[in-house]
Amino acid sequence: MPKHSIHAVTAAAALACLSAFGTTSAAATGPTPAPTPGPAAPRFVPGACPKPPEPVEALAKARCGTLEVPENRSRPGGRTIKLAVARIPAVAHQPAADPVVFMAGGPGADTFDDIPFLIGSGLNKDRELIVMAQRGNLYDQPNLACPEVDRFNAQAVGLGYDSQQAEQLMLKAVKDCRARLTAGGVDLSAYNTTENAADFADLRTALGIPRWNVYGYSYGSNLALTYLRLHPEGIRAVAIDSVAPSQFVTLPWTWGSTAEGIHNIFEACAAQPACKDRYPDLPRTLTEQVRKLEAHPLTLDVTPPNGGKPVKTVLDGGALLNLIVAFTPRPKDIPAALDELSRGNPERFAEARAAGSVQHVGMFAHGLTNSIACSEWAPGYSGHDVLKAGRKAFPGWPDSVLAQAPQLPFQYPVCGIWDVPDRSEVQRVPTVSSVPALVVSGTFDVKTGASWAKGVARDLSRSTAVQIPGIGHWVVPQSPCAQRVLASFFARPTAPDTSCVDGLEPEPFTIVPK
Repeated sequence: MPKHSIHAVTAAAALACLSAFGTTSAAATGPTPAPTPGPAAPRFVPGACPKPPEPVEALAKARCGTLEVPENRSRPGGRTIKLAVARIPAVAHQPAADPVVFMAGGPGADTFDDIPFLIGSGLNKDRELIVMAQRGNLYDQPNLACPEVDRFNAQAVGLGYDSQQAEQLMLKAVKDCRARLTAGGVDLSAYNTTENAADFADLRTALGIPRWNVYGYSYGSNLALTYLRLHPEGIRAVAIDSVAPSQFVTLPWTWGSTAEGIHNIFEACAAQPACKDRYPDLPRTLTEQVRKLEAHPLTLDVTPPNGGKPVKTVLDGGALLNLIVAFTPRPKDIPAALDELSRGNPERFAEARAAGSVQHVGMFAHGLTNSIACSEWAPGYSGHDVLKAGRKAFPGWPDSVLAQAPQLPFQYPVCGIWDVPDRSEVQRVPTVSSVPALVVSGTFDVKTGASWAKGVARDLSRSTAVQIPGIGHWVVPQSPCAQRVLASFFARPTAPDTSCVDGLEPEPFTIVPK
């Protein structure tokens, strides 16, 4: 995995210096130039709600529109972009005055697709819920979708996860997507967390809301922390779920989170007598299967879970690990699935792998993912650092598996193509704040390890941290207790009721007879 070139001084910075010198010369020899126009003022324009492929019932009663903001706030007079917004009314007849604004994960995930989970978790029970698609997402203009990458992902289930062929095809897809987006005038450098945070600050102002509450999960927690650090005005309380700390998130960091989550799942099994007796040494079983499949991948014809024609499916060590990270199968089924695999039955993992052959083309903003990963997470480290972190997390595993950051294969070569400026210095900064905060983690989270929340909570002087046993990534929709804690927090940000957490234990694991 070659090191990419995003550490170079940006062309924009060089042009800025040249412009400054040019202005001085003009002032000395000729008439004073006209003032440089400032960035366009953000404005909210009411409009129709998006129409997702699977209808979202809550949008029928929502007030929608678009937020118009500068694409790049450091380039006065540049073009504007439009971000889709929905205001979902509270269930209560007399709701609280301060709404909740939601920050989705990803980056690049369709925010509107999350609305049913938010409604089901009670986010709009007592308050209006405001949802905005982060810049570049589905329903925005522009949309940084990469159908080229979606089509590769569908094809990839029939390739080795970390094979040379997979890398070549993925890099071609990324190159084609980049060329198409930039040909359309997209400034890829402007799709970053700093601009994202400014969008939300502008949204509050444009809607005329004096104070609101923030809830973000996964990448949305990173965004919420950045927003709190850069634009604290008007924020009543902040809840973050499945925390990705701004100061720590890098590509090598992903291995530590994955190892922590898997360790916690295996430890929980060992704490349940039935699970311990049936699956006595899961760490050894996983290592054996990763090594075996990486050396001798299985090639199968598998019918996807939702039906259709059988598809060629390759199950190797990298695919096995990444299916676990993606929570397919579910954590409660992982011991049983690994045991079955060790006994020659790969059905659970093979079906989960085959499911990837059905892609919703154009729904995910891979362009936003790459702009953020390549400017904020990749700089300062190399492919060797990813491999080193992998070896520390899983000693004895094949280097071919450990060389790829979980869920982000070939990211350094991708970043060499994507070519956006290094923003690590401005982004990898801790958020220190006295705004009331709730920090929620799940012990089975294999994407953002639960232990990372502790350092974040220490920097938030009026924070409450809760850890929910047996729950994975994005805790609140999966845990009725976490939902009660979140509701209590928004009602009383400095004194939430966390009593339901006491005594919680992971649910029983699936036990399959021998």
